Amino acid sequence: MKRFVGFLFGLVSLTGLPYAIYLASYYLLRPEGSPADKRPREPSVSVVLPTYNEATIIESKLEELCHLDYPMERVEVVVVDSSDDGTADLVETFFAGRSVPELTLIREDEREGLAVALNQAYAAAENEVVIKTDCDSRIAPDAVREAVANLADPAIDGVTGRNAAVIGESEVERGYRDVQGMIQTLESHLDSTLIFHGPFSAFERDAIVPIDEDSIADDSELALRIRRNGGRVVFDPAIRYREAAHSSFGKRREQKDRRAMGLLRLLWRNRDMLGGYGRYGRLVLPFNWWFMVVSPWLLGCSIVVGTLGSLALLGPLGLVVPAGLLGFTALGARDALGPLQPAYALFDSQISLLRASVALLRTRADEGEEEDGTWAPDRELREVLQ
Repeated sequence: MKRFVGFLFGLVSLTGLPYAIYLASYYLLRPEGSPADKRPREPSVSVVLPTYNEATIIESKLEELCHLDYPMERVEVVVVDSSDDGTADLVETFFAGRSVPELTLIREDEREGLAVALNQAYAAAENEVVIKTDCDSRIAPDAVREAVANLADPAIDGVTGRNAAVIGESEVERGYRDVQGMIQTLESHLDSTLIFHGPFSAFERDAIVPIDEDSIADDSELALRIRRNGGRVVFDPAIRYREAAHSSFGKRREQKDRRAMGLLRLLWRNRDMLGGYGRYGRLVLPFNWWFMVVSPWLLGCSIVVGTLGSLALLGPLGLVVPAGLLGFTALGARDALGPLQPAYALFDSQISLLRASVALLRTRADEGEEEDGTWAPDRELREVLQ
């Protein structure tokens, strides 16, 4: 019994060890804010907005962009659209008679996926700084100023921000995002951060390179490619945005699984970067490999070993282990764990990564087609933004 408990405790401890090390490093080093030497400036800016059937919210998003705290005569809005609901026509109508900001509208004849659309938009963007945002998000009025202040540092080629609030009913991700923000701050002070966020990312135009056409982690992939080319990409918590979140557990699971799959593919395709590129390849990437690739399987093994071991040792009483886990999951999905909610959010992210790993392995084994990078607008997320 003691050996079994010790073995199980060792598995669980090994799963959380990298997180513990990273958080301990954070509290030891106490990094704050962005590591960039931020300076005020007003370069020309291209705001890239990919759209697909966004007729219900496109006008409110464009209104937001036109009222940013930034000189509109120095802003270009690049919309790349493949809709069949008249979104592009609404964009043209909105900008009719407006002299600023300038509009560049790319109409795609057929839908080829988000990565293809973004490559087209980035190639068409003409200004010094390129900012990518999503229709189903809202960015703070000073977000552009904060971003270009980071990019004033010649060592910085890309910057992303933090989700300051959730639009909608779900709070299940809040604790995890707080922890993730601490980790991204530490990564940025060490070298660069891996994960870039779709609602707001900013890049020096000259640093942008095309991404894989089947990418489903497009923002993080662009940031990683920039780091591969010698640039540095960071997280600045002063850049704030709000993102809509699903209230349904099933929809949250689907969204998280897709994001997890994209990040796992990104890590695998760029595994040659491990060990190189300064602290990025020696610290940042190994941590993310452990957290995203190794620890989900360790967690899965811990659950299986704990359940089977408890049944073998305690008989029917061993069912308390799976019952307790199911209760923890059910309460966490309903935001009912109180101070334990961040632990559930971390557990939930590991489950998504495990499910995504299995899906990718099955796809490879079946020699089937991988995700093509297209996305379907979600009615619930659009309704909370109207």
